Amino acid sequence: MKILTIRLTAPLQSYGDEATFERRTTGDYPSKSAVIGMVAAALGYSREDSRISKLNDLKFAVRVDQAGRTLTDFHTVEWKKNVRKITYRDYLQDAVFVVAIGSNDDQQIKEIHTALRRPHYQLFLGRRANVPAGVLLMEEFEAENPVTVLEKLGWQASSWSQKIYRKQNSRKMFPRVDIYADADLLADHHSVMVKDRVESFDQRNRHFGYRAMATERIQLTHSHISEDKATEHDALGAL
Repeated sequence: MKILTIRLTAPLQSYGDEATFERRTTGDYPSKSAVIGMVAAALGYSREDSRISKLNDLKFAVRVDQAGRTLTDFHTVEWKKNVRKITYRDYLQDAVFVVAIGSNDDQQIKEIHTALRRPHYQLFLGRRANVPAGVLLMEEFEAENPVTVLEKLGWQASSWSQKIYRKQNSRKMFPRVDIYADADLLADHHSVMVKDRVESFDQRNRHFGYRAMATERIQLTHSHISEDKATEHDALGAL
């Protein structure tokens, strides 16, 4: 199976779940539907394009390398004359995730990889204002499935976050990270149903179905961690 990993990071991310007008929360990690939406945008699909539904067949897993913190923002909305309401929106700050999508169709993964490098529509991480922090870092692998890739992939947390972890913990202690995946990729784990299968992105009729999801927590080891390299800084070297 051809696997594509995508590192997702930005100052703010938000992956909506069931929400009301007054409160819009965020999931703790990128949903499969959010990633499908990003891929569809990169490929140039409109919200009504029937090809979007086929992207549900991609095998999906995501690893939480840096959980970040929740930020709550508020907006004052005037929806009738002299009638105002305060609405709240939650975001994830400084989070880092690694998404892995897989397919037995190698050409499909190559097309997605190319499209994400040169997207047709703007890419965003959950909400339209949450653009990625620079060019997406991606890699292709040949593997059994996306989970096996994420179990071996090096730690992708920000360098400053890794330094803080090393200062606060013994160098012999390595972090544990969570992987959320399609249930059939973690068949020996307990699964739950989540409302995360794309049926329509049409703004007039947006709705989602259910899919089975499972999770596992893995212990990173020395092989996952890149050691700090000593560097010498020459402040006048550029002159």
